[in-house]
Amino acid sequence: MAQPRLNTALNEGLLTLPNGRIAVLRPPVGYDLSEVPRDALWISHGFAPDHAYWADAGYDVGPQPGDLAAVIVVVPRSKALARAMVAQAVEMAPLVIVDGQRTDGVDSLFKEMRKRLGDISSVPKAHGRLFWFDTPGPIPEWKAAFSKSPDGYVTQPGVFAEGGTDKGSAQLIAALPAKLGTHVGDLGSGWGYLGSEVLKTHPEIAQLEMIEAEHLAVECAAQNVTDPRATSHWADATTWRPQTPFDTIITNPPFHTSRAADPGLGQAFIAAAAKMLVKHGHLWLVANRHLPYEAALGDHFGRVEEIGGTGGFKLFHAHRPKP
Repeated sequence: MAQPRLNTALNEGLLTLPNGRIAVLRPPVGYDLSEVPRDALWISHGFAPDHAYWADAGYDVGPQPGDLAAVIVVVPRSKALARAMVAQAVEMAPLVIVDGQRTDGVDSLFKEMRKRLGDISSVPKAHGRLFWFDTPGPIPEWKAAFSKSPDGYVTQPGVFAEGGTDKGSAQLIAALPAKLGTHVGDLGSGWGYLGSEVLKTHPEIAQLEMIEAEHLAVECAAQNVTDPRATSHWADATTWRPQTPFDTIITNPPFHTSRAADPGLGQAFIAAAAKMLVKHGHLWLVANRHLPYEAALGDHFGRVEEIGGTGGFKLFHAHRPKP
């Protein structure tokens, strides 16, 4: 990620960081923090692969320090989550710094904060903006809150399908067979729709393991899937492995971590699923119709069939993972 704005503000003397610990909320992989002393930084990230990246790089990703001097908010794609992060930041430290791309709505946040505070300093650069302000006090109307979707599931800002059940996931549930086996995996389980539904209709399941990289979604799933047969894992589904192989995997894999679609994510889910299944295991997958998953399915499974789908979605059943 090209991100010179923070460095520009610091190097040109436009912004001076206070002494003390500096929190950075949700920085993506590659975010440039080279101008901030490493021992002053504390990283907070709810996306498991990015959390692991910062931990592996030697940054402090442990419990929140008790006394923070400033917070850097890196604007996510979700407008509601961005507001919630700003609301969180103003209660964490006396100085708040916001950095983001225009395509992620940073200018909208900037305008909203100017309405509250008047003129505030900023650096517009590289298709984005960095701005900062002294904490104005709580912003309660921006705080993140759980809510119930029209179909009764708990969601919150920043999760996939926060407004309710994804149509593709609903089609996958309708297409599943009567029996799935006793040990089932749900890769990219989100806030728990697939897991909740299969447990309602498949009494033969003895253990359902739900693997989800976004901690915000895991928090929702804890409320949506209360069946004792279910276990949630906050983890990257492309690298995580079960202690014993699954009989069946169900998945509606993600296909972006930014605004640009990345079919490689779903293809990585397919490759990982093949490694998690028993010899004669089954994969049931739904995908947007434009995504090129057929070759990856053929590479990793001995038998693949498209089993339908409507409204821009396609459904696949893959059998016999290849070693």
